[in-house]
Amino acid sequence: MSLKIKEMRFNTQEAQDYFARELAYTLGPVELQNMAEKYDITIVDVRRREDYALGHIADALSIPKDELADNLDQLSKEKITIVYCYNEQCHLGARACMILAEYNYPCMLLEGGFKTWADEFHFEVVK
Repeated sequence: MSLKIKEMRFNTQEAQDYFARELAYTLGPVELQNMAEKYDITIVDVRRREDYALGHIADALSIPKDELADNLDQLSKEKITIVYCYNEQCHLGARACMILAEYNYPCMLLEGGFKTWADEFHFEVVK
């Protein structure tokens, strides 16, 4: 292990800042389910429309990542937009969040994507 990494691991203030940022902009399936029940949020599926048609999170809008910038009129800057893509390795969701943030839309990323929601947590999927 490098000395720099070792020093970083003992910098507790940096750790607090890092984890605060992570918690502010990401959430897991249970947190999303709770937010959807308690708050007025928008959920956006940025996968291909064909995959959305096979199954998606209830009330999620289908706006593929490549079409997002042209469809911002479907979203509100007064609500948090929760974005999800395929799985943990997929970066479409993070890229979509970058676009939303660039246009000043509050957003969060569902960690693990649709795969975690459906296959690991077995939450409701609409087909």
